Amino acid sequence: MAGLLSGLEQFGLSNLESMDLYEAPKKAEAGAGSGEPGAAPVVQEQDFLFDKSFTCPICDREFKARTVKIGKAKLGGSDLDLRPRYEQIDLLKYDIIMCPNCGYAALSRFFKFLTSPQAKNIQKAISSTFKPQQETKETYTYDEALERYKLTLANAIVKQARSSEKAYICLKTAWLLRGKAEHLDNTQPDYEEQKKACQEEEDEFLKSALEGFLAARQTESFPMCGMDEPTVDYLIAVTAMRFEQYDLTSRLITGILTSTGANPRMKDKARDVKEMLMKKIKEKNAARK
Repeated sequence: MAGLLSGLEQFGLSNLESMDLYEAPKKAEAGAGSGEPGAAPVVQEQDFLFDKSFTCPICDREFKARTVKIGKAKLGGSDLDLRPRYEQIDLLKYDIIMCPNCGYAALSRFFKFLTSPQAKNIQKAISSTFKPQQETKETYTYDEALERYKLTLANAIVKQARSSEKAYICLKTAWLLRGKAEHLDNTQPDYEEQKKACQEEEDEFLKSALEGFLAARQTESFPMCGMDEPTVDYLIAVTAMRFEQYDLTSRLITGILTSTGANPRMKDKARDVKEMLMKKIKEKNAARK
């Protein structure tokens, strides 16, 4: 678990790096790219962004955060586990809203929603030791975005968020790590080492996402983080297949294919996963002989 929250020391929150993700936390103790000149204009990452004003629900101070312009980015496709791929920008880097004054951070869809006890927990465990940040950059690197996601996960643990919210943060962090791996400079001497580190950390976050979504499926109602039941089941199934939990994958995929609530697009994806699953099972059985 320590790896999920590593790097929080830059925010003054190294004491939070060992928190348990899905257990009720103990009472908090005190304590960019450039284009070459040419005839045609070059679209850069900052062209997709603008500064949007927010008011922090913890400290009531106003701040600006880099936000993607609506309709500006073009979706180029998605991975098997529904990770979206946009052209010329990775929107995942800008889905965290972080108050630079007190350290409150959340996915954009959850930023405004806090109970009074949750706010008090964050003030005590995070804001009391948080080092204020200067928000001056036009774009975020993958490492900077990852730091923001880990701070968001720490906030979610401290405020005792639902399992689904923590799982969703872990899933998006895993997607971000995948994006980082894809954008590594393969001419660097430590390229293979960096790529392996990204993949190992991605797996760690995916396992935590799987654990959280399974728990949420038993205790929470749908929609979950804006997703209906077939979509969540599909995510669980695909992630479980990655870690060779084939029985779980098979059960959930069968449920999607027989569901009256799953749309045709989701059923098509489930059929593709079923074919992949059968192939993996055959390969595993053949290897045992």
